[in-house]
Amino acid sequence: MLGTSSLRGLLRRADYSTHYRAQMSGVVALVGRLVDITATLTGLSFELTDTDAEQLRTLGMAVAIIRTDLMNRRISSTIHFDPDHAPSHVPLLHEMQHTVSLIPQAFTYSESTKVHLPPSPDALQSKLLAPDAFVNPEHLKFALRGCLAASGCYIIYNSIAWPNIGAPAIATCLLTAISAVGASRQRQILRFAAFVVGGLLIGIGSEIFILPHLDSIGGFAIFFILVMALVSWFMTSSPRLSYFGFQIAVVFCLINLQEFARQTSLAAARDRIVGVGLGLCMMWLVFDRLWSAPIAVEMKKTFISSLRLLAQFIREPVSKDPKVAVGQTYSLREMINSSFDQVRALADGLLLELGPTRLQDLALRGRIVRWQPRLRMLFITRVTLWRYRVRLPGFELPAPVARAQQEFDKGLADVVDGMADRLEGKASERKDDFEDAFGDLEKKVLSCCSKGPQGLLAPELRTFLALSRSIENVTSSLDNDI
Repeated sequence: MLGTSSLRGLLRRADYSTHYRAQMSGVVALVGRLVDITATLTGLSFELTDTDAEQLRTLGMAVAIIRTDLMNRRISSTIHFDPDHAPSHVPLLHEMQHTVSLIPQAFTYSESTKVHLPPSPDALQSKLLAPDAFVNPEHLKFALRGCLAASGCYIIYNSIAWPNIGAPAIATCLLTAISAVGASRQRQILRFAAFVVGGLLIGIGSEIFILPHLDSIGGFAIFFILVMALVSWFMTSSPRLSYFGFQIAVVFCLINLQEFARQTSLAAARDRIVGVGLGLCMMWLVFDRLWSAPIAVEMKKTFISSLRLLAQFIREPVSKDPKVAVGQTYSLREMINSSFDQVRALADGLLLELGPTRLQDLALRGRIVRWQPRLRMLFITRVTLWRYRVRLPGFELPAPVARAQQEFDKGLADVVDGMADRLEGKASERKDDFEDAFGDLEKKVLSCCSKGPQGLLAPELRTFLALSRSIENVTSSLDNDI
């Protein structure tokens, strides 16, 4: 149920290179897909033959090899599974084999055609702003929502001349602001249930029955430790309850940690509880009702946005100015990575949603989770091909091949846009130009760049052709599936 959300958060906050984070994001998506498939198998019953057991052992050994290589900061070699095995009785076994075989491919072609491992932890430096802070509109929407919630609280407590509830209300807006979009019934229930438990039961209850009997900082420290232990138990439990624990901590601390003194009147606790309630109501109204949609709708919308951004990235560079082109490309890469992470986060949140459309939403989630790893592989491979497109040192192409690559990229971008159109319900004709463009690109490479009697290609061009063929295969498969 937890999925890979914690790992994705750690990767997003780490100060690795953009290229390495893109690669590892692809690996995390593939691992998440593998976990989903394996979890599905636990609910199925099937008879295991000797051949099936052998294939599962081989699959487990392949995963162990990848794990060992990652722990030792090595790049795994390509993994192949025997396609001549008899049909398996294990559902989705071939899907798992395909997923595992894709994991090493995320590192097959790294920057400058050499191993690109992350820096040591000592070399990491924190950054104040996200790389796409000024280009991603989602950051602006989030900021506007937070400002609107806080401004609403300010207007209300000044209109009713109750300034004592102002500080807790604004603090609640600040502490409970969430970047996840989509209306969540589960989050709403937990938010107000925690308000009742943390504010009314523990907060007011302690003011009446416990705190009057404590006359030292030691006694209060013991009481505080007990409450925080309860809160931590909820926060570190399942995803269904972790937000409940966080909200209890916020409400309790806002009531009992406002000043270095013991309260002898319940008026202060009353004001703080009302302030927290006001802040929670404004957060619910702004974040869960205004500018939001059901999680399934947001997940599909974000996935379509990923396709649009990827098509735009494939067409880069558009500007003739190298600095502008590079800056635009890096911004797009950050936005695409953020969009991928958001899709997966919404997919995780959808598992906790209820409602009459739950079965349809889960079916949509299954399709998008199945498509996402292939889309990431397309993005990772495209990052390397971009260097050939802008002719960076060591990535120069002959003029005929460069022109053929531009036609290939144009066809690729049109196919990706066509996928987005079909998901939006728009009419989109299947185009054969993409396959023809790859065939023309392959002929150009082989005809003008072959050397020697065997017609061998230079290593750089072999890599370029292999990347282009990989993109063509992944794109065609994804296009057919969508």
